[in-house]
Amino acid sequence: MASSAHEASASALGYLFQAQFALLELLRGREDRPDGAISLELHDDVAWEQDGRPIDLLQVKHHIRGVRTLGDKDDDVWRTIKSWMDTHAPGDENGPALTLVTTQQARPGTAMAALKAPAPEPAEALKLLTAAAEESTAAGTADARAAFLELQPAQRAIFVQRMRVIDGTPSIDDLDAQVRVKLRPALPDGHTDSFMKQLWAWWYEQTVDMLQKRHTSVSVTRVMQRISRIRDDYTSDRLPTLVGREDFPAEAEALSEAAFVHQLRWVGAGRHLNKAMVDYYRAYTQTVAWLEDDLVDLDELARFEDDLSDEWQREFEWMLDELGDDAGDRAQEQAGRALLRKTLDQTRVRIREAYDEAFFSRGKHHELADLGRIGWHPDFEERVKNLIRAARA
Repeated sequence: MASSAHEASASALGYLFQAQFALLELLRGREDRPDGAISLELHDDVAWEQDGRPIDLLQVKHHIRGVRTLGDKDDDVWRTIKSWMDTHAPGDENGPALTLVTTQQARPGTAMAALKAPAPEPAEALKLLTAAAEESTAAGTADARAAFLELQPAQRAIFVQRMRVIDGTPSIDDLDAQVRVKLRPALPDGHTDSFMKQLWAWWYEQTVDMLQKRHTSVSVTRVMQRISRIRDDYTSDRLPTLVGREDFPAEAEALSEAAFVHQLRWVGAGRHLNKAMVDYYRAYTQTVAWLEDDLVDLDELARFEDDLSDEWQREFEWMLDELGDDAGDRAQEQAGRALLRKTLDQTRVRIREAYDEAFFSRGKHHELADLGRIGWHPDFEERVKNLIRAARA
């Protein structure tokens, strides 16, 4: 069982490494291949595309630290060669480049070392690979070695000439740091971690979409546009949205007895409770995330809440004037519901001039209602006091 768990863990790390490496590869290649795109598990583990056609197939191998060097008889080598033979004609001199990417170091004096960029020696590598195929007795690579030896000499030479090896690639522990190096000019001062969380979250969405074939690849242009868009959220008049609608956890249903939810029920807004709870939770969680990343401070939040309260107060007093002193229960409920809708639809008051995410304003209104600072029903203050007395009883 321990061995099986270790293998499953290594496999999971391998897939995660492959996904993260693809982003690093996009950033590395953006100058040489500005019109290129990267795909996952389509043409190979990772592949560069040009106009939808694969131009470089990358087999990506991850090993934990301390694993021995890579030699010509190793399983990784022959599994890679077999994969390339199975998916593309090995003797096609116009076929895509074939790149083995590994965290291991190629052993000196091997074909793997001879194929290392930037100065590969394909003739030497051909000789060494052929010898390894003939001499190895490993059962696990027998089929791959036999298929390689069955190639016509000219085909085999073309096949090896298309191969490259990139060894010593950073392990999964180091990929984030490597991506940060490539993005250094774009990283916002003091908010690098927050920026990277957003970028990785977006990239993982893209990898899932590619694996599920919702789209086949991500272009250099698209990833650079996303990086620019994220970077723009860190300017003085904007803020990044760090909490998604899908981040609302099941346990947050405990909010169903919160004061702001009772306030909604008092004005007959029961159909909107779930969305209100989501907005409240997102706004609260978003505030915490901004504070943790030093993107806002308590004074700025306090000013925003005061501005929201001031605008609400004006509308609340207009509502009371229009109702008069003898309004019945039905009229009060309807007036409160109208005030609720009008208030939640307002976007004039913003925490930052260019930050207009509606959920945040709505959620902060619910937060203020939960504290009893604002309300919808004409008698909300007395009702909130009764809730507090009941909770203490």
